[in-house]
Amino acid sequence: MLTFNNSATYADDTALLTCNKSLEDASKSLQESVKEIEKWLKKWNIKVNTQKSINITFALRKGECQKIELNGMEIPQSNCVKYLGMHIDKRLTWKDHIKMKRKQLTIKTKKMQWLLGPQSALSLENRLLIYKVILKPVWTYGIQLWGTASNSNLEVLQRYQSKTLREICRAPWFVTNQVIHRDLNIPFIKEEVNKFSTGYLDRLSNHTNTLAISLLDDSFEIIRLKRHHILDLPFRR
Repeated sequence: MLTFNNSATYADDTALLTCNKSLEDASKSLQESVKEIEKWLKKWNIKVNTQKSINITFALRKGECQKIELNGMEIPQSNCVKYLGMHIDKRLTWKDHIKMKRKQLTIKTKKMQWLLGPQSALSLENRLLIYKVILKPVWTYGIQLWGTASNSNLEVLQRYQSKTLREICRAPWFVTNQVIHRDLNIPFIKEEVNKFSTGYLDRLSNHTNTLAISLLDDSFEIIRLKRHHILDLPFRR
């Protein structure tokens, strides 16, 4: 079976990726790559905290890859890993990511209750501006990826947005969420997925880097996940 190895580096965050149908072969290949990292670290006299590294197996089947060691210490295994602000679970459902974003939004909203709540003296325009500038970027980050989440997971954020907008405009109970979104000119979550994904794919198609353009080619992918594909998000309904 063929094994595909790759690495991704951004600033001081590095990820080693190994793809193989066999968990055993994938583990062996990953361990070999880690050994090469060890040599490089030793050459440049760089120390790494093994306990801050994560070993995760992305698969639909049950089972985990064999243990991976770095400098003689086992790298902890987990069902979810945080990389560049994205919480990626082993089945790519994005449930953990959306859950964490919902917690962050709750904390931020409570801190700004004196600005957004019924006692606030701010105008509707300024309260809405606070939502767009401070709260909305929290959940829209990485939407081009987690936009593939199931409808039930997207509804978690939609309920938050509807509740917050209702509080911001101080709408009575009989005014529907559709009317509030329309009057405030705020798109629903799925509409945001469409908009952000369309812009993202447009930027990729016009990118000067051929590696970025190659991300649009899904002819060699085998789609087994029962959810939307990233390239189809502009048309998600």
